[in-house]
Amino acid sequence: MDSGSIRRKFLEFFEKKGHTIVPSAPLVLKNDPTLLFTNSGMVQFKDYFLGNAQPKNPRVADTQKCLRVSGKHNDLEEVGIDTYHHTMFEMLGNWSFGDYFKKEAIAWSWELLTEEYKLPKDRLYVTVFEGDAKENLPFDQDAYNFWKEHIAEDHILRGNKKDNFWEMGETGPCGPCSEIHVDLRSDEEVKKLPGKELVNQSHPQVIEIWNNVFMEFNRKADKSLEKLPAQHVDTGMGFERLCMAIQKKTSNYDTDVFTPLLSFIGQAAGVTYKDNEKTDIAMRVIADHVRAVAFAIADGQLPSNTGAGYVIRRILRRAVRYGFTFLNFKEPFIYKLVPVLGNQLKEVFPELESQKEYVGKVIFEEETSFLRTLEKGLKRLDIIQSELKGQVISGTLAFELYDTFGFPIDLTSLIARERGLSVDEDSFKAEMEKQKSRSKADAAKETGDWITVGADVKPEFIGYDHQEADVRILRYRKIKQKNKELFQLVFDRTPFYAESGGQVGDTGYIESVNEKIYIHDTRKENELIVHFTETLPENLQATFHAQIDKQKRQLSMDNHSATHLLHAALRQVLGKHVEQKGSLVNDRMLRFDFSHFSAMTAEEIQKVEHIVNQKVRENIALDERRNVPIEDAKKLGATALFGEKYGDFVRVITFDPKFSIELCGGTHVPATGQIGLFKIVSESSVAAGVRRIEAITADEAERYVSESLGLLDQVRELLKNPKDLLASTQGLLEEKHALEKKLEAFQQEQANQLKDQLASRAQQINGYHLILEKVTVSSADALKNIAYGLRNQFDDLLLVLAADVEGKPQVAVMLGEKLAETNRYHAGNMVKELAREIGGGGGGQPFFATAGGKNLDGLSAVLEKARKLIQ
Repeated sequence: MDSGSIRRKFLEFFEKKGHTIVPSAPLVLKNDPTLLFTNSGMVQFKDYFLGNAQPKNPRVADTQKCLRVSGKHNDLEEVGIDTYHHTMFEMLGNWSFGDYFKKEAIAWSWELLTEEYKLPKDRLYVTVFEGDAKENLPFDQDAYNFWKEHIAEDHILRGNKKDNFWEMGETGPCGPCSEIHVDLRSDEEVKKLPGKELVNQSHPQVIEIWNNVFMEFNRKADKSLEKLPAQHVDTGMGFERLCMAIQKKTSNYDTDVFTPLLSFIGQAAGVTYKDNEKTDIAMRVIADHVRAVAFAIADGQLPSNTGAGYVIRRILRRAVRYGFTFLNFKEPFIYKLVPVLGNQLKEVFPELESQKEYVGKVIFEEETSFLRTLEKGLKRLDIIQSELKGQVISGTLAFELYDTFGFPIDLTSLIARERGLSVDEDSFKAEMEKQKSRSKADAAKETGDWITVGADVKPEFIGYDHQEADVRILRYRKIKQKNKELFQLVFDRTPFYAESGGQVGDTGYIESVNEKIYIHDTRKENELIVHFTETLPENLQATFHAQIDKQKRQLSMDNHSATHLLHAALRQVLGKHVEQKGSLVNDRMLRFDFSHFSAMTAEEIQKVEHIVNQKVRENIALDERRNVPIEDAKKLGATALFGEKYGDFVRVITFDPKFSIELCGGTHVPATGQIGLFKIVSESSVAAGVRRIEAITADEAERYVSESLGLLDQVRELLKNPKDLLASTQGLLEEKHALEKKLEAFQQEQANQLKDQLASRAQQINGYHLILEKVTVSSADALKNIAYGLRNQFDDLLLVLAADVEGKPQVAVMLGEKLAETNRYHAGNMVKELAREIGGGGGGQPFFATAGGKNLDGLSAVLEKARKLIQ
């Protein structure tokens, strides 16, 4: 049975059991501050478990893209080393929201595995929660009894809290679980040792394939457990491991989930999988990591230096390092796997196939950039080696290679061993711990538990129609971040828009008879609209009058509606390939990231700007439709964004049905004329295949144009009001360029004269030509050219120049070719010593090195020290 059939059989089985099949949520999370990525199948349903939202269907099933490389579930360093850990993996799941519970979940698990997938019953083991006295949690007798109806009692094992009590994080829904393990060893091995002895012992052929979580509790911030409003079932079956079991393989990577990728990698590298352990690991790392990186980018997360983007960049760079070191991939390669992967999964995850060109371009540019960084790191390693006084690279230097150039300690150690060196790994670990401590301190955030104040009702957003309203507090909690205490409030209804879809959250205030509390931010946390304040109201039971900052909202709406017009104009001018890849909308400006593979020309920018302003002048009325069935919205031609999770009903924003129709939850102007004026202020690159436009509207655009025209008037005045300003400016530039060429020629002539003077004063000492001089030159390049000119003249040269370069001290040390071959002197080591006299530092090659400093008066001391060094 191939992997596609295995997946289909799972979904069809649960569909017959009354489950609604739902699509996978994106890998990258947007409204959950507790997680960077979807790390399990239950994430998109968390609000159902917590009671914050009501499910439309009490039973659902899906296959969910998951990513586990950070936080509690961090498997990255095992990926590729073993054969069953992954970064991105599929989680097959069936769910019950307050409907069926343990009995049905256990029975259906057994039926699917043994009757549909035909896994041998005697090779299956199950675990149940043994209880935990500290948490006052009992043995899961119900699960044990239900399992006895299907499987022999000696195949039912008791598991501790670590293995059989599932929690998605430090806080949140949790409960006892019952895992299903399969023994894939040979009959001979089974006879020697029964499988139950190897369950949860990290044996590569005795593995967990399915986990039935019986969600009953919510873990609070104070670590206590409280009962959830209802009992739920949350199951997760690792798709890759299931394929291994059904296809009778000994590794996930031997299944058809990975073999197309491994085959492609092997052909490109000229190696065969399973011929060499080191190349095998590298191939597994690349095959796994390209899945995580490609789907994250397709879901809207670009590699970057912070947050989720940093994690994606780190995964990709790990793959590049393994390919570089063990498969000799010195040029970008991983991007070539994107079409292979897209075609392989187009039936279940079409988002990659539809964006394969864009995703491949992003990965190519990232690979290219990191390979350059690797090259620089190797050069730095050359310098480190040349300066070593022993055979051990210090942990501090190893950490520099890791932190600056992305070298992991294993790569540094490998290169060191090849060069007959070693690395002080203990001190490297100490440096890593220091960095982790700094990061934890920077990110430290204490979040208290929600304290219920009002009725248990679902909060309502009324901000599309109202900018003020009377509200009551439903719940609140205290948070502490960077030693600052804040409070989060949830109201029964609110006019405050929560940051979402690029539009910033509203600010404003709530006011009662006795007090006024300022709201300085509004954000969304899953289904809750959370209001941030520095003060907790004294009377939490009071009715408050909530008022948003109307001016800020108005300007934000101008920019948000202009973003829709901009998106449509870009597609009209550049082509239908343009897709939104990110946005920021606030009261000052708008920023719009979009897919496009080259810089826009001035003509294209002007054309886009003209179209948008034309639509503004048409004063097109907003057509806002709420609760539109998603299929109806698609028929209207509404633009949806990759990486967004849309419900069954959506909000559709239209400014002229022939021009702009988008799915959007943000706030907008009643008519485009309110935008006033639209002005693009910059167009730039964000990443490979992604451009960024920054623009302004309304008051900001008017101010920008006014200031620009004022500046133009000042320039005219400075140039004595010429008739043709452009021609006059061009003439000045040409005159400046001509003067610069004359100056350059004069300086070159001076440098040549100085070189000849220095050559005439060279002294023959100990078999070489020595030049020790203090000089004044016009630039660092001139100093370098003089040094190389003298090297061409004397192959036995020893040159030390202490230079005044436009008032700044510099030192240059140059060795002639013959003298360098003797290894009597090392320019890099010498210049480091000499640089101390000018309060600076530097380095370079064994035959040529330079240094800069701060103390111009130290140049004479440089020459004195140089004489001592060469004696």
